Parts: sequence; structure tokens; C-alpha cells
Amino acid sequence: MSNQTEQFDIRGVKIAVIDDAKTIRMMMSHTLRGMGCEVECAEDGYKALGMLRRFKPDLIFLDITMPELDGYQTCTLIRNAEETRHTPVVMLSSSDGIFDIAKGQARGATAHVTKIPPESVLRELIYNHTNRQAAA
Repeated sequence: MSNQTEQFDIRGVKIAVIDDAKTIRMMMSHTLRGMGCEVECAEDGYKALGMLRRFKPDLIFLDITMPELDGYQTCTLIRNAEETRHTPVVMLSSSDGIFDIAKGQARGATAHVTKIPPESVLRELIYNHTNRQAAA
């Protein structure tokens, strides 16, 4: 076990991954499960809303570019729902453009990351944006 793994222990954290690309969902969930997280996935914003109510994640990874209901619209709905209002939302983007970051923040996103982030970045993001650091 590396020093960083011990430093940022995220085992047991519940993570939602919302992305229309099956390969992204599979890769993210495989990586996150390998780090000890519980993971649920949804392929669009509409399916995500029901899954979030049922699963009650500690953190949400949300793709920006999705058909029908995009990540920004989904983020707004997440922020407007009582049960997910305070859940951290990390926007997943294929670019790290300042426009994407600003638009995500305006919709209530907690952070922004270029997909697929390295394991070390995922681990630190999850640790820093969940109550794990308070528990440590």
C-alpha cells in the first residue's frame, strides 16, 4: 500500500458516476471499486435522478456532455433536490476549459476534472470533498 493510499483512505465512500459513455462508466467504476468505494452508475441525467434518490452517494461524478439532459442541467436538478442539495458534484469534461469550469460552478458544481482522471487525482478529490477528512 502506497503512502498516498494510506493518506487518503476512501474505502466505503459511496460514489455515483453519471456518463453516457459506457467505457467511461466501466473504467471509472472499476478504478473506484478497486480503491474500496461503492459505485452506482447511470447513463443519463433522468436515470441518474432516480438512482441518486435510492443510492444516496457521498459524491457524484457527472459528465458535462450528455444527450437530452446535459451535465449542467442535471447539476441544477441535483442542487434543487432536497436529498442531494449538499452532495458534492464533480463535473467530468473532455477539456479543462475555463468556460466549462465557470459554467459548472454557476450551476453548483463543487469541482471540475478532465476525464479520465488518474487514480491519485480521484482519490484526493474524493477524500477532500467527502467527510472522510473529518473522520480521519
